Amino acid sequence: MATTTEVINDIIKFIREVHKAPTGPILLHEPRFIGNETKYLKECIDSTMVSSVGGFVDRFEVEVASFTGSKYAIATVNGTAALHIALLMAGVERDDEIIVQPLTFIATLNAISYIGAHPVFIDVDKDTMSLSPDKLEAFLQKNTEIVNGTCANKVTKKKIKAVLPMHTFGLPGRIEQIASICSKYQITLIEDAAESLGSFYAGKHTGRFGLMGTLSFNGNKTITTGGGGMVITDDEILAKKLKHITTTARMPHKWEFKHDMVGYNYRLPNINAALGCAQMENLQGFIENKRQLAKKYEAFFNKIGVKFNKELNNSQSNYWLNSIVLDKLSERNAFLEITNSNGIMTRPLWELMTRLEMFRDCQKGNMDNAEWLADRVVNIPSSVVL
Repeated sequence: MATTTEVINDIIKFIREVHKAPTGPILLHEPRFIGNETKYLKECIDSTMVSSVGGFVDRFEVEVASFTGSKYAIATVNGTAALHIALLMAGVERDDEIIVQPLTFIATLNAISYIGAHPVFIDVDKDTMSLSPDKLEAFLQKNTEIVNGTCANKVTKKKIKAVLPMHTFGLPGRIEQIASICSKYQITLIEDAAESLGSFYAGKHTGRFGLMGTLSFNGNKTITTGGGGMVITDDEILAKKLKHITTTARMPHKWEFKHDMVGYNYRLPNINAALGCAQMENLQGFIENKRQLAKKYEAFFNKIGVKFNKELNNSQSNYWLNSIVLDKLSERNAFLEITNSNGIMTRPLWELMTRLEMFRDCQKGNMDNAEWLADRVVNIPSSVVL
């Protein structure tokens, strides 16, 4: 159905009704502080333990690990730091290659670039907007070979060390199939689950299908610590090393400051973790609320003939950001102009990574799906409805 001005005005009216906001701006995704946030922040301040050591950090890690089903969780200062350190712990080195999707946030590519590694871009599936396993396998079959137990790129002569898919807007990708392909080609799987806390594929939480997964608690995520991230893993040795290296690699001692390797000041401050602990107490309710909102959106957009992006049958999404697919680029642009002019915050997809100047020359496969989506998909307000 063509999204005429009349249709867009009907959408604006529905968004205002469902968010219970007849006037004023409606943001894309704003945090909700409805529990013990103030109490825990005061406790943290009163303890004076506001930096990277304190009980709230340990508690936050335990709670996230329990929620996701992971054996270990290591809190970091932000999601980009989590990605960076996960890649390092997976043995990624300068001039290695990482397979990623072009439709992702820049943080994914920044983390790769910090190491001096190189992205190789593989297209997404239209329905999940996440890495396409079929296109991944086709690329690996054509362009790689196993040399001394490592996947080697026959075109660039470099090692492909990891596959780094991202679960776009909280919709789980076909991660089980991707994991199987990675195992077949002896490539480490690391999941960018920054947007998918509370999302499951075949009953298993995203971020748990590979060696490690990473989460983000930025101010616009389902729960927030202001800034913050997490690495989750089931590998005990890896978890201990992750905690050590993110805390400047300081060797345990009551007063001496000795370090046994180059480390990173990536530990999440206790005051941020205090916020996170309060947010975790409401996480399940937030997710249920957001899923109810998604159902209302789906029913409305089905009724007017606009495609609403929804979870696969064997997955459960947190619906972090809801999105719709319009017919063409001109309709997308008109929709963005009219909604934002009327106080309804909407946005297009991120600029595809393959279109950014610093990544234009990277190896890539056919990008038809990502480019089709980039011209048509918009995000609509997705906050927890109070």
